[in-house]
Amino acid sequence: MPATTHADGMTTLHIDNTVHDYDSWKAAFDRYEAFRKERGVRSYRIARDAADPRRVLVDLDFDDAGAAAEFGAALRRIWATPLSQQQLISHRDPVVLDVVVHQTL
Repeated sequence: MPATTHADGMTTLHIDNTVHDYDSWKAAFDRYEAFRKERGVRSYRIARDAADPRRVLVDLDFDDAGAAAEFGAALRRIWATPLSQQQLISHRDPVVLDVVVHQTL
C-alpha cells in the first residue's frame, strides 16, 4: 500500500540554475552542506534537465515558509560570491512552494 503524507507545514524552496559544468557546480554546492543544515534545510533533491544537463534544479525542504524565505535571501548573497559567479550561467529567482501532498509509491 503506498504511503501518502499530507505534508502539513512542509515547505520547499525550488531553485533553477544553469551552470557551466555540473561536476564543478556540485563540488561548490557540497561546500555549503553545514550552511544548509544550520539554516533549517531538512532534506534536498537535485535533478538535471534531461534535454540540457547544464540546467540544475534543486529542491530544499524546510519545516516552514519563514525558514525557506530566509534561506532564499541568504542564497542571493551566495550567488554574489566569486565562486558562485564562476559556476553559474544563469539562475531564476527561487520559488517558495507549500507542499500539500507527498506520496511514495
